[in-house]
Amino acid sequence: MPLNIDFQQIFLHLLNFTLLFAILYYLLYNPVKKFMAKRDEYYANMDKEANAHLESALHDKEEYAALMASADEEIHQEKEKVRKELDELYTRRVRQAEDEAAKILANARQDAEREKTNIIASAQSEISDMVTAATEKIVLQASASEAFEQFLDAAEGGMDDDRN
Repeated sequence: MPLNIDFQQIFLHLLNFTLLFAILYYLLYNPVKKFMAKRDEYYANMDKEANAHLESALHDKEEYAALMASADEEIHQEKEKVRKELDELYTRRVRQAEDEAAKILANARQDAEREKTNIIASAQSEISDMVTAATEKIVLQASASEAFEQFLDAAEGGMDDDRN
């Protein structure tokens, strides 16, 4: 043995080291490696699913945005349609109110004209009655005073005849 090296001890240490390496490899390294591979696969699948859900959500968001845009356009069109209908209704109502006001004014003018005619006729009748009454009074007064004067004249004439 040169240099006091025991090859048998070296081989035994090498065999121990190889056995320890093989046992550790099969007992620790392989299960940990398999566990890590499964974990990587699990997280890769989760990432794929998350990306798929994200893509789906983005697609749905785009669809909803398009639907909202079309809904906004429909709402705008409906508002315009209703606004036009309201304008037409307003115009129709104003026209009806103006026509009704014109009819009311025409009826009021006719009623006023009738009332005016009735008042004038009534006034003329009253004036005529008052003129007739006044004339009768004047005539009666004139005839009464004339009759009285004739009576006095006749009485004077009779007295003059009696004196004579």
